Amino acid sequence: MTDARPKILVVDDEPQIRRFLRLGLEGHGYVVLEAATADAALRAAVAAQPELIVLDLGLPDRDGLEVLGALREWSRVPVLVLSVRNREDEKVRAFDLGADDYVVKPFGMAELLARIKAALRRRVEREAPTPLFRVGGLEVDLARRIVRVNDAEVRLSPKQYRLLQILVANAGKVVTHRQLLSEVWGVVHRDDVQYLRVFIRKLRSRIEADPARPRYLLTELGVGYRLRTPDQVPGPP
Repeated sequence: MTDARPKILVVDDEPQIRRFLRLGLEGHGYVVLEAATADAALRAAVAAQPELIVLDLGLPDRDGLEVLGALREWSRVPVLVLSVRNREDEKVRAFDLGADDYVVKPFGMAELLARIKAALRRRVEREAPTPLFRVGGLEVDLARRIVRVNDAEVRLSPKQYRLLQILVANAGKVVTHRQLLSEVWGVVHRDDVQYLRVFIRKLRSRIEADPARPRYLLTELGVGYRLRTPDQVPGPP
């Protein structure tokens, strides 16, 4: 009989961390595979085709970011980075390379499980995309290029719509400044963060009831922006 439980590849050179993760993840219904080095991780990713990878950056043979870059050459498997590195530039590099989430050590198992579930859910949604995205009172019809807020149609400029379209495609995930700038304005503008902030403010003014306290389009300080998914939106104030 085929085991239908999701497989998670845990990549960390510390045996105690791998054991902690194995116990926690197996207790919640996941099949856990382990790798202690970058090379072993890449081999396991090819051979086992896990549904998600938990990746430490401090590996003994190669930096974890190199592993992430190598994975993204051929795979879209969700990668959750787990690291003691808490600097903004490290997080930006990880997200730019295609990380789905970033958790700083030390961490709690409850938080990690919630992030794993969210990443797996996004994978399912990405593989079976819907042309209609709804979160709270915001509705984006990707097929007809129509945006509504509380059932009222909202008109956006082409650049504002493109920003929203990219954020919808990555809903629940942080999209870095450079990613947004490169995709909307081209790579020559990838460092024009202030320019992006101006457009984000304009977009919020169209889709948020209170742009100063956004419910949908969140800022990840020093990194980028994230559009909330329906389960991440708090109730009405």
